[in-house]
Amino acid sequence: STDYVFDGSKDGGYTEDDAPNPQSVYGKTKLAGEAALITSGARHLTFRTSWVFGAHGANFAKTMLRLAAERRSLKVVADQFGAPTSAALIADVTAQVLGQYIQSRRATSAEFPYGLYHLVAAGRTSWHEYARAVVQAAHLANKPLKLGPDDVQAITTAEYPLPAPRPANSCLDTTRLRETFGLCLPDWRQGLDHVMTQLLTS
Repeated sequence: STDYVFDGSKDGGYTEDDAPNPQSVYGKTKLAGEAALITSGARHLTFRTSWVFGAHGANFAKTMLRLAAERRSLKVVADQFGAPTSAALIADVTAQVLGQYIQSRRATSAEFPYGLYHLVAAGRTSWHEYARAVVQAAHLANKPLKLGPDDVQAITTAEYPLPAPRPANSCLDTTRLRETFGLCLPDWRQGLDHVMTQLLTS
């Protein structure tokens, strides 16, 4: 699932117990999917995540790389906050949790901690700082670009309206996930460094 189930008005990270209030059709349909799974009575694990990126498929990091090679300046929203989360981290955590499920030998027991969890990388940043980090990594790798990190200009959400509004605060508290399954989630920069290495050497 997604951070879009929240309206983004909270100060601090959202927990699984916070009341959802989606502001877009996307968020509403994700929340409806969560509810349908719960009411089905099936044993389940639902992971809410945000700002997903990877070496494959379209995503923000790859878009910033492309635009930085085409333009001499970029304007990126600086008043929306979250944790860029790599697809690799989501896959790794999912595999670890399922591994615990299998090893517990409680596959048919209600004792396994099924339910809803927040799964994002550690740390917090804005889209603007995220874009600067992408450009900086490309420069350090000697990628030919038309702009540098200082050419990425900060703007407000009001200056860049979108058909589907994004939450101003997409930060998700991962305490329940980490404590329940004994996991340590890396900082978002670590995932970005790994993906950027893949993108810049391919």
